[in-house]
Amino acid sequence: MRTFLLRLPRWLRIAAAVVLALLAVVLLVAGSVWIYFNPSVQRTDGVVYGTRRGLPLTMDVLRPAKPNGRGIALLVSGGWKSKRAGETPVWLVGPVLRAGYTVFAVCHISQPKSTVMEIVEDMHRSIRFIRHHARKYAIDPNRIGVTGGSAGGHLSLMLATRGGPGDPTAADQIDRESSAVQAVAIFYPVTDLLNLGPSTENPGNGGPPRSFRKAFDAETISLEQWRVVGHDTSPLYFVSPRMPPVLIYHGDADTLVPLEQSQRFQARARELSLEVRLQVHQGGKHGWPTMLLDEFDFVDWFHRHLR
Repeated sequence: MRTFLLRLPRWLRIAAAVVLALLAVVLLVAGSVWIYFNPSVQRTDGVVYGTRRGLPLTMDVLRPAKPNGRGIALLVSGGWKSKRAGETPVWLVGPVLRAGYTVFAVCHISQPKSTVMEIVEDMHRSIRFIRHHARKYAIDPNRIGVTGGSAGGHLSLMLATRGGPGDPTAADQIDRESSAVQAVAIFYPVTDLLNLGPSTENPGNGGPPRSFRKAFDAETISLEQWRVVGHDTSPLYFVSPRMPPVLIYHGDADTLVPLEQSQRFQARARELSLEVRLQVHQGGKHGWPTMLLDEFDFVDWFHRHLR
């Protein structure tokens, strides 16, 4: 092989060396990125935090090598459909884990088997469970953040706006805990289900999203009944002074959940002098290739508000 290479023209040998060097750099960078986004964790999958319709509600607990004593609930939901225990990959929250946060990947029973209203209730239950077992997971029960995208973002805001004290008389001690969270960092949430604006899901009559009627058990309810359901599951209408700081990333080319959903939420928060930062991703649709890099901003946000 060496003899063969020596017989090649000098310029070709140089070109081959350059190509091999570039290939080595690419492999080194790719390997480094893979290692970074897949940190070593102590993983406990399928922790049961409740039941719904006789089925277990589960979360995966991902504990980093050097935990910082703070917890982040990742609401695993897209279109209000969720994954099963053990299916949440580490790389999805690599930067968060690298920063020392213990991640609770919270799953739920997917719609239409569960309605969105039931899913919201179960998200409250998950935070109460995490807080109740804070000592076990070595986190501060008063410093819990939440994150997610799309439906996961919507559910995060439902916790941010409606999370609060539990029932002090509840038989189950978990239900006595608060479901409040202390910081939120999310992607493109729907915030007002009664006013979907230019969304492709807007039926044009003020009704529920076209593709998600069954998710709200809205196949047979009247528009008048929907106004109650849609109102009660829209974070926009529950913004209050107790809401924690919120960071939202949203693409300006999103046609499923238009940017105005986040803009209107931010405007409402500003009326109450609350901190809602909206980062607009130029040309971003309902998701974009560099979302993992945005998690570094999420980490900074959690550092700032969960310290």
